[in-house]
Amino acid sequence: MNANELRDKTPDQLRDELVALKKEAFNLRFQQATGQMENTSRMRQVRRGVARVNTILNQKAAAAAGEE
Repeated sequence: MNANELRDKTPDQLRDELVALKKEAFNLRFQQATGQMENTSRMRQVRRGVARVNTILNQKAAAAAGEE
């Protein structure tokens, strides 16, 4: 999911997306530890997705604080 698609979402939807990504990262770490991981590049994609969602959430929070 790219940043433009994330900016269209509400903060609640972004938090839900963040929870889903963190669960996936947890599962991927388990797969890696047990040697069952097939797609190693997915770890990087998920990490960057988490960072992207956090960035958009922080931008929305800063914009909301600036409006007050």
